[in-house]
This record gives sequence, C-alpha cells and structure tokens, in this order.
Amino acid sequence: MSGRTVIRGGLVITASDEIHADVLIEDGRVAALAAGGTSAAEAWTADRTLDATGKYVIPGGVDAHTHMELPFGGTFASDTFETGTRAAAWGGTTTIVDFAVQSVGHTLREGLDAWHAKAEGNCAIDYGFHMIVSDVNQDTLKEMDLLVQEGVTSFKQFMAYPGVFYSDDGQILRAMQRSAENGGLIMMHAENGIAIDVLVEQALARGETDPRYHGEVRKALLEAEATHRAIKLAQVAGAPLYVVHVSAMEAVAELARARDEGHNVFGETCPQYLFLSTDNLAEPDFEGSKYVCSTPLRPREHQAKLWQGLRTNDLQVVSTDHCPFCFVGQKELGRGDFSKIPNGLPGVENRMDLLHQAVVDGHISRRRWIEIACATPARMFGMYPKKGTIAPGADADIVIYDPHAEQVMSAETHHMNVDYSAYEGKRTTGRVETVLSRGELVITEREYTGHAGHGAYTPRSTCQYLN
Repeated sequence: MSGRTVIRGGLVITASDEIHADVLIEDGRVAALAAGGTSAAEAWTADRTLDATGKYVIPGGVDAHTHMELPFGGTFASDTFETGTRAAAWGGTTTIVDFAVQSVGHTLREGLDAWHAKAEGNCAIDYGFHMIVSDVNQDTLKEMDLLVQEGVTSFKQFMAYPGVFYSDDGQILRAMQRSAENGGLIMMHAENGIAIDVLVEQALARGETDPRYHGEVRKALLEAEATHRAIKLAQVAGAPLYVVHVSAMEAVAELARARDEGHNVFGETCPQYLFLSTDNLAEPDFEGSKYVCSTPLRPREHQAKLWQGLRTNDLQVVSTDHCPFCFVGQKELGRGDFSKIPNGLPGVENRMDLLHQAVVDGHISRRRWIEIACATPARMFGMYPKKGTIAPGADADIVIYDPHAEQVMSAETHHMNVDYSAYEGKRTTGRVETVLSRGELVITEREYTGHAGHGAYTPRSTCQYLN
C-alpha cells in the first residue's frame, strides 16, 4: 500500500497525551504529527485529507480477548473471523488477539494451525493468537518454547470446565515454570471448576434450572479462591500471571494484594461486568440465557469495585471475551438445564463506545479510556508501539471518533453475527465515524469500505511490563 493521508483538525488522544494535532500517514504508518495550523502541518501534501474537526483522533482499539468460531457445548460461536473482525472495525477496534485451542490428545501446533486456517484471508483487521493449553505434558511444554519464538507469547489455562479445558494445579505449575523460562505469559481463567460442578449438580437436583442459577452456583468466593491459588502458584514458579475476565470484587482484592506485594500479576475485566449484572440473568422467559457467560455476571455492587480497580490500576485491561451464541437455536440448548447454555456474550463492537460512555459518566478519564482499551493491551501482549498509540512509526490504525453523536445499541443495527444485543436499548454518547487499518479506510463516515483479507497476522513479542 502506498499513498499519503492527512487527518486534520482533531484532538489526538493517546494514553499519555491530548493534543490538537494533524496526523500524516505514509505507506500504512504514522509519519508525523504536528500542531494544526502550523507551517509544518500546512506544508504536508496528501492524496487524501480527512477532516476531524470537533472529533477525537484515537488509536484503533486492541481487543486482547476474543473467541471467533470457538467450539463450545456442542455448538460454535456465531461470529466467524470475517463477520467478527468486520464488527470489531465498526466498533473502532483494529486488532484482536483470538484464542487458538489445543484439544486434549493433540499438539499445540495442530491447534494453532487450525486457527490460522480459520482466520487467514478472512479478517478485516489485524489479528494475533494466544494459545489455549488443555493438555500439559512434556511435549506440550517443549512446544511452548517454539511458539514463543514464533510470536505466540501467551498461553491460557483453565481452572474451570473439568473434562474440557481444565488443568489441575500440577499442570498449571508446570506450564508456569516453563513460561518463567521462555518469557511467555500465562493467562488464567480463575474459577474453582471442581467445586462449581458440585454446586451445579446440587442445584439441578433441586429443580433450579433457570439461567439465574448459573450465576448463583459460580460463586464469587470460588473466583476469589482460584485467583488466590493462581497467584500463589505463579509465585512458586517465579512466573508472571494475567487473570482474564475478572468479575468479582473479592478477586480484585486478591490481585490488588499481590500487586501491592510487588508481584507481576495483572488483571482484565470486560464491559459486561461493568455494565450488566445478575438482574439480567434473572430476566424472565429464558431471556436471562442471553447473559450466561463465565465468569458470570455479579450483583450490581461489584461494579463500583471494578471501576475502582481500573482507576487504581489493579485492573489494567478491558477486553470483551467476545464469544457470541444466538438466542434462537444456541442459547436455547439450555432450556430446562442452565448448565447446557453455551457460555458467552457478544461485545466486540460495543467495547470502545461503552468505555467512552464511562468517560462521559465520570468513571475514567479520556486518556485512561485509551490506556485500558488500546495501549495497555498492546504492551501486555507485545505489540506496542506498532499498535495501541498514534506516534511516528506506529501502524496507522486510527479512529476518528465523534464524542457528541448519540446512539442506541440494538441487534437491529449492530454488525455482529448474533440475533440479540447484550446492551439492547442502551443509550450512549460517542460513536465511531471513520476507521483506518494500516492506513486503509475500513469504515468511511459510517460506511464499511474494508474487505476480508486486509487483516494481517501479527506475531507478538513478550509482555512489555516484565523486567
């Protein structure tokens, strides 16, 4: 790709700065920034000029937790890499990191190759992969070293889902020890799955089958216990730890304590835990199934502690855990048995707007918005400053964002391949207007102008927060 683009008149917001500046893009990268109206900026010539007057100019979002086409509970996530990355672009996200899955009895390489095959040639935006490690053995541990060298530098393990993705403490410790040596980062789904399965069985035996019981059996204390245990195993291994989709205030407290003690422990939360609650799980007529995800939605009082964690940096990243299943035909698999409802929510298109609403509502600052949605995930997973900022040399992944436009979130208007919105009817202020990915227009003034296959696979370096 060649050619020059200038974005004029906007307020450029990064994690560290807010400046009224024009942006020069050349050959897919940011070439320069200059204060608008200065002789330097006025001297730029370009093939294309984009007017951002009265708008924000922000880095494209980095969503470090998505599950496109994930097999789960006898079905598949309803977004493909094509539909999911297109929806991400509509929502101002220009990079996703998805999860390749190792199945038990298979190698990491087989899982990674399968995900490359799903994504290649189909993505509208750039993408990378984490590796789900389901079967820890000596061969797997050796493969982890090779994957780190190839740019797959993070590995997810599950303390939940016995019989599917579950790893016991010994397997977790071995993987953590390996990552301590090879520079990889272990990502942990921290819930005590063995105990949860007992509570599921007992609830169903009592005839408690509705979706709301999904939240009741997956107790906050069992998230906190698993978070504590994961932290201690990481300390024993001398390894860093990243805890995914933190939903409970008790789990935040465990992370905060470990960080106060100086440990390399990091935490992620998701918009659903910040904006939704068990009230949604309790919606009648099986509507609550739309909100079944794990970790589950919590009572509303947990939200304040999650926002506080984001302000104090005890939580560093907001990702979506985007894993959509349609209400009709997929969520309905769990009618009469909440344990059979596929776990996951759609959200890849909503994250940047919801977090801007948090700015409007006074929960976070504008720069913190960009930090938790763009810069920190890029640093955490070895993509900064190529991704996550607007600076000379960075990929020209840039969003022109209208902070005053109002919208109503709805399945009628979203672009995710799912038949409901988790935020149906929610009014928000702020909306994506134009999106560039490596200098190419993907969304042009609210029209999709991208194409499948533009998105490129992005190998990653190791976590940039580690000494």
